[in-house]
Amino acid sequence: MSENSEKFLNKTDVIVVGGGPAGISCAVTIARAGKKVVLIERGKFCGSKNVFGGAIYAEPVREIFPNFETNAPLERKNTEHRYAILGEEDATTVSYRNNDSNPVSYSVIRAKFDRWMADEAKKEGVIIVTETVVRELILEKERVIGVRTELENYYSDIVVLADGVNSLLAKQAGVRGEIDPHDVAVSVKEVLKLDNAKINERFNIGDKDGCIYEIFGGPMLNMLGLGFIYTNQNSISIGLGITMNELIKHKLRPYALLDKLKEHPAIAPLIKDAELTEYSAHLIPEGGYKKIPTLYASGVMVCGDAAMLVNNLHWEGTNLAMISGKLAGETAVIAVNKNDFSAKTLSKYQQSLEKSFVMKDMKTYKDLMGTMAMKNEQFLGYYPKKINSFFKMFTAVNCIPKRTMFRGFIKSVFKERGIFGLFSDGLSILKLLWSILR
Repeated sequence: MSENSEKFLNKTDVIVVGGGPAGISCAVTIARAGKKVVLIERGKFCGSKNVFGGAIYAEPVREIFPNFETNAPLERKNTEHRYAILGEEDATTVSYRNNDSNPVSYSVIRAKFDRWMADEAKKEGVIIVTETVVRELILEKERVIGVRTELENYYSDIVVLADGVNSLLAKQAGVRGEIDPHDVAVSVKEVLKLDNAKINERFNIGDKDGCIYEIFGGPMLNMLGLGFIYTNQNSISIGLGITMNELIKHKLRPYALLDKLKEHPAIAPLIKDAELTEYSAHLIPEGGYKKIPTLYASGVMVCGDAAMLVNNLHWEGTNLAMISGKLAGETAVIAVNKNDFSAKTLSKYQQSLEKSFVMKDMKTYKDLMGTMAMKNEQFLGYYPKKINSFFKMFTAVNCIPKRTMFRGFIKSVFKERGIFGLFSDGLSILKLLWSILR
């Protein structure tokens, strides 16, 4: 078969690579506009290889699937959010409970939820090709015109890359370079089977209510890493993410850190007698706003994790992926209607992102990772320990006058950090707050 014949037979308006939230949101947006779209996924089904902590955010999902709360396979509505600061043996936990009738987020199992999204996309006319790996992009006169798989070539006017943080295709397209170890985290997660009643009792929640833990310190003291727990109906998702640079620097293995986290006195009772049913690992973009690559070129756009769109402070990734996918899809529709697939036309995608909360939030925290990397031993080591030390002192009843204990605590801070160290830490916080608020 000649190349021209192959182009005619395998030609569609848009090809989307990757069947995660970004790719599906993009594809369904295009299909609803009456355009032909093919989504190519390397797994057996959409969601089979996708990993995340455990929560999807209601408002962004409604933009893509307005009735998802009545149809989607949801685990629990998250009504309680806890922040746990772990020392080596002790812990301080702050909790916020939201009893609003409109939940902010739901815990889900990605293998179920992504598969449901894919089924909904098929109903809208999206053609989904699974168990197919895209090897490279097809270029013609410096414009992307399709993709080459291990079996055949697919041609299109536009290719949207939603193939994850380690997107080799984005590198081939020339919109992204190699990832620095500072800019990516390794996340490991276990799903532990536990009876529904035990989950409710241990987390103090109702049958349909969920609890999220964000965990600082513990085995990750002095390092750029955070842990998490999500409650499902009959299981608990527990894991952590730590930058690749920290793992290399300290010669650590992430699963060994997770084992230590599970053994911590504040965590172990929550997962006692739970049965391991799933283990997974995943790369997460951590570079922030300053490491977002070029998001478009002639015939191609990049969205989701492939575009480094993760708000690490708020643990937001799926929502940014879905909205970026939606905006890429809307731009693709405009380009197809105009029959113009140039970088100039596709730049409307970047402009739309800049106007949305996605880029505004990414820009708000543009200096966060730099500050944390510079001060991680203080902000993720010394101060978490000191917070726990303060509450240990504050709750102590030992026949020592309270004023004596308070003065001793304050003196210890000045002695351990010194006036210059405290001034430097305070200045770093002020600079970070200024960058966020200005």
